[in-house]
Amino acid sequence: MIPRDQISIGSQSILWVAGVGVGLVTLAFVLGVQVGKQGAALRRPAQRGVEEELKDLPEPLLDQLKIFEGEGPDKLVATPRVDATAPAPEPKAEPKPEHRTEPASAGAWTLQLVATADATEAKRVADRAKAAGFATSTLKEKGQLKVRLSRPADRATIDKTAEKLKKAGFKPFAVKAE
Repeated sequence: MIPRDQISIGSQSILWVAGVGVGLVTLAFVLGVQVGKQGAALRRPAQRGVEEELKDLPEPLLDQLKIFEGEGPDKLVATPRVDATAPAPEPKAEPKPEHRTEPASAGAWTLQLVATADATEAKRVADRAKAAGFATSTLKEKGQLKVRLSRPADRATIDKTAEKLKKAGFKPFAVKAE
């Protein structure tokens, strides 16, 4: 007979308690990992949609296709240049060329930095280019604001300037000057 003030634990009982303890610790670990994964997924930024990725393109796909088909910006209807960084000028009796003293020759090129419908974005790019030492003008064409270099030049000079702009963080491409 076992006295009442003593507890007797057999080897089977010890193994059973140890097994349950290991099982509970394993369950707690697995649940903790799952909760951590879900928390990380909630903190991760949402995936960008196709529409947002298309906004990052330099200009609408239709305009890009026209350039490749030989119907580029030089073939499109010319629209007046608009400087998005300055207030609208007062109308004058005799208009003067905006940034050139002579008309662009047939071989004149310029670089386009961005084409966007967002006036704020166009101004931001124009300001960045100005800070980097490049004079720009903004042209409004078919609902798009196109920020381009102000001074046209021959293709070789434009290609050298494009390299400088790329080093400054821009993504320019050459277009025929209007």
